[in-house]
Amino acid sequence: MDRPCPCHSGHAFAACCEPYLSGAAIAPTAVALMRSRYAAFREGAADYLVATHHPSARAADERAELQRSIAGTDWVNLVIVDTQNGSEGDAKGDVEFVAAFRQKRPAIALGAVPAPEVGQMHERSFFVREDGRWLYVDGEQLPAYRAKRNDPCWCGSGRKAKQCHG
Repeated sequence: MDRPCPCHSGHAFAACCEPYLSGAAIAPTAVALMRSRYAAFREGAADYLVATHHPSARAADERAELQRSIAGTDWVNLVIVDTQNGSEGDAKGDVEFVAAFRQKRPAIALGAVPAPEVGQMHERSFFVREDGRWLYVDGEQLPAYRAKRNDPCWCGSGRKAKQCHG
C-alpha cells in the first residue's frame, strides 16, 4: 500500500506529489506546485525546490541553504488557506498557506527533553507560469494564522483550534 502524500492532500504520494518530484509530470496548477514544494521540503528534494524556483529569484547558494533548512526542520502540517488564480489557463497565481514545523534537535538532546514547540509559517506565495510550467517567484510573510474555533488546528494535532493553538 502506498503511503499518504506528505503534502496532506489525503491522496497517496504516488498519485499526488511523487510524479512532480521525480520529474515524471509537471504541476498543472499553482496549488499543485505549492503542495509539491512542501512535499519536497518533507522529502529532502532540494534539487526540485531549486528547479521550481523562478531563475530570477534564485540565490547563488540556494541549494546549500535549502539543504541546511531541510536538515534542521521537521515540517508537520500544511493547510491551504486561499488561492487566487493559478489554474491551468492562468499565467499567475497566489497561494496562501500555513505550514507547521518543529526545529530538529541535535541527537545528543534526545531523551527526556520535551519535543520542540510547533511553529508556523504563514505565507502568500506568488507563482508564474512560463512555457507551461508553474514556478515559485517569492512570498509575503503574513501575521500568525488563527483558525476558526471549531476548525481543525493548523498544527496538525487533530484537535479543534479552540482546544489547541486557538
